Amino acid sequence: MRRLRGVASCAVLVMFVASCGGEVDSLAPPPATPSGERPVVGVILPDRESSRWEELDRPMLASALNFAGVEPVIENAEGDEAKFASIADSMIQRGVKVLMTTPLSTEGGATVERKAKQAGIPVINYDRISLGGTADYYVSFDNLNVGELQAEGLLQCLGTKQGAQIIEIQGSPTDNNATLFADGQRRTLGPKYESGALKLVKSQPIDKWDPAAAKVAFEQILDGNAGRVDGVVAADDALAGAVIEVLKSRGLAGRVPVTGQDATVEGLRAVLLGDQCMTIHKPIRDEAEAAARLAIAVARGDLSGADDLATGNTRDLVSRRDVKSVLLGADLITRDKVRGLVAQSVVKSVDLCAGEVAEECEELGILVN
Repeated sequence: MRRLRGVASCAVLVMFVASCGGEVDSLAPPPATPSGERPVVGVILPDRESSRWEELDRPMLASALNFAGVEPVIENAEGDEAKFASIADSMIQRGVKVLMTTPLSTEGGATVERKAKQAGIPVINYDRISLGGTADYYVSFDNLNVGELQAEGLLQCLGTKQGAQIIEIQGSPTDNNATLFADGQRRTLGPKYESGALKLVKSQPIDKWDPAAAKVAFEQILDGNAGRVDGVVAADDALAGAVIEVLKSRGLAGRVPVTGQDATVEGLRAVLLGDQCMTIHKPIRDEAEAAARLAIAVARGDLSGADDLATGNTRDLVSRRDVKSVLLGADLITRDKVRGLVAQSVVKSVDLCAGEVAEECEELGILVN
């Protein structure tokens, strides 16, 4: 994978560039057409388990597409493979110019992509790639790097403790991103496990990223290890929250480092309270904007402009091909960096600092407004 962190020579994420001296804003509305018809981009979001899809991705994508004179049709699959396929069939029959999908599974995504290809409709994989599929483009974060950052954060929180016993609570086995997070973690933690510097108790994937299932699984693993744990790799903040519930019930919260991801309000509150040692901030606005720009270019038939944006490549080992990609960077967030997210309006201080977190916010100079 090649990672894009903002600028690549003359081509930049925020605009199409014909040359270093000629810039055209890719989100600007096109000249009016005699018919007044707008090209349609179909978007299928995966579920409501994570609040990000409806609260962040939907409005950001809709706003960018509408502003550019493109009609967005955005549906949510509600975590249901059959509904995902049905929505895709409807959009394909409608003849959308571009189909943007966040697949629930690689198999389901690949099936939809084959149908779209037969209909001559380009597909953009958004946030997750369908291995073995036929998507034309992929927009996401460098998810191997996200995993590496999680491992780095755990090691920082563990300090010099040798032989620490680690439990891993990973994401859904059907989500390729979860696989990439785990692979990235293993790049850093693997040598530690092999040398004995750390001991891996168990690595447990959690179907559908379900926090309730994660809580049960973690409790069982912990009991099977006589209640001993020195650190927990939790793949996202929701799973981390489930782990912390168990640790609190045993008087271990704040004493056992727990990783996370997504910089959710609850995750950041846990970081401030010391129950969670770190999280990962992935700027969803950047991802949504990059995907919207790509979809707009493809919908307008500007494939050279789309290729100027997708300067990275992701290797699909199943279909043995490279997928043109926009891969964005992420940031490791510890307690001392939370204030910066408030300053960037990633999170509202009034939500973050409510209740028991107020004292922590005051100590860090986070003003509630």
